[in-house]
Amino acid sequence: MESQGTAQPGAYLLGHTDGEIDRLVKQARLVDPITERILRMAGVRSGMRVLDIGTGAGDVAFLVAAIVGPAGEVVGVDNAVVAIEAARHRAGERAISNVRFLAGEPGELEFDRPFDAVVGRYVLQFQPDPAAFLRGLTRHLGPGGLVVFHELDWSGVASRPALPTFDRCCALIVETMRRRGTETRMGGKLYPTFLAAGLQPPMLHLEAIMAGGPHTALRMDLVAGLVRTLLPEIEQLGLATAEELAVETLAQRMLAEAIECSATIVAHHQVGAWTSV
Repeated sequence: MESQGTAQPGAYLLGHTDGEIDRLVKQARLVDPITERILRMAGVRSGMRVLDIGTGAGDVAFLVAAIVGPAGEVVGVDNAVVAIEAARHRAGERAISNVRFLAGEPGELEFDRPFDAVVGRYVLQFQPDPAAFLRGLTRHLGPGGLVVFHELDWSGVASRPALPTFDRCCALIVETMRRRGTETRMGGKLYPTFLAAGLQPPMLHLEAIMAGGPHTALRMDLVAGLVRTLLPEIEQLGLATAEELAVETLAQRMLAEAIECSATIVAHHQVGAWTSV
């Protein structure tokens, strides 16, 4: 599943290598509880038919499948065939029968009947025109259908006291993604984006994951994994070299810094927005 080369501005930057899919699965363990709270606050409930946009390895689809139960249905879509194959494999391992996965562009796919909700996590940040993308999704909804998205805002990231390696890695990630066309503050822009899509003013919810010392381990592992994924772009942009970053030991070094300084880190803001059509 390994791919080579660098992304073009506006393209999906993170790819779908084995390592990146593994990082997404680890990330889901950390943020699934937040996504579940957003979904439930938005009104996703038992018996609904839900379309999961940018499903990736299927974690949000699995989460929604548990909420809607056997009387409901989830369809996860992604334009990356390799991600859909991984999601199908994981669904089979879990014996989840109320979810299925389709490869294709969500705006181009056709369905035999409307959905009760369209949901997505960390999807709008990668869209060249997120408002137009949202507008196109509404055609898959029935009257009163829900639009629910969970996005990141990297402006919330902090370490106290400052952790040089962690802070530098986060700055490299943000700068690389920004230069390659990713909106790193999408969470804070959800409200105007929903309005620009012609939707009703959305409700909003914000959370942030906070940890200290040894409890930062998973967060450090995820940051290091993201640096590893973005390394070809980081080097091409001249921001840092592989030798400088030494990604093989990066997570351990960031964790050691946090433990030595008794530091606390705050991860990026997790923002949910939802409305009905």
